[in-house]
Amino acid sequence: MNSVEAHQAFHCSCSFMAILNFQSVLTQYQAGERRFCGIKVDQADGFECDLREIELLEAVITTAYLPYSNLSRANLQRLTIKQGNLGDAKLSNSNLTQAKLRGINLSRADLRYACLREADLRDCNLAGADLTGADLTRADLSGADLTGANLTETYLKGTRLTGATLFRATIANCFEAECDRTTIMPNGHYYPLAGESPLG
Repeated sequence: MNSVEAHQAFHCSCSFMAILNFQSVLTQYQAGERRFCGIKVDQADGFECDLREIELLEAVITTAYLPYSNLSRANLQRLTIKQGNLGDAKLSNSNLTQAKLRGINLSRADLRYACLREADLRDCNLAGADLTGADLTRADLSGADLTGANLTETYLKGTRLTGATLFRATIANCFEAECDRTTIMPNGHYYPLAGESPLG
């Protein structure tokens, strides 16, 4: 199989959405399977699950209850979670490019060095999350709660932060992010007018 055929086969394998129950996913994962491309799971109910390096590319999960679970180094590109609790989950070094996670609880999650480029994180609870070194380029965090989050060395180019709360967050700068007068900054004040310091 040449590279073109391999590329086509990959996309064909993702075009069919297999419906699996979460227990089946866990059983296959524990047997050594890591690739679950394009699957659909109605309810992923797993406290403290070990799912390191799992591939859920283009998967759709209707409801996810995965607090304290380990999804570090996972491939979660274009993953959709419609409702979910991933509080305190480990997602460091995971790829969440273009993931659709609107309204998900990610409070205190470990997202260090995760790739969240163009991800939909609108209205997410990211309070206390560690986003050190994460790439949020062009991600949408409108209305997200980032209270007390760590955004040290986080890439925020084109990141939408309208209506977001950054109160007491640790952040180097947000000059390349899209903020407006509805954005609450680390000092508790709304995003400043021209000429004022955005960090207070």
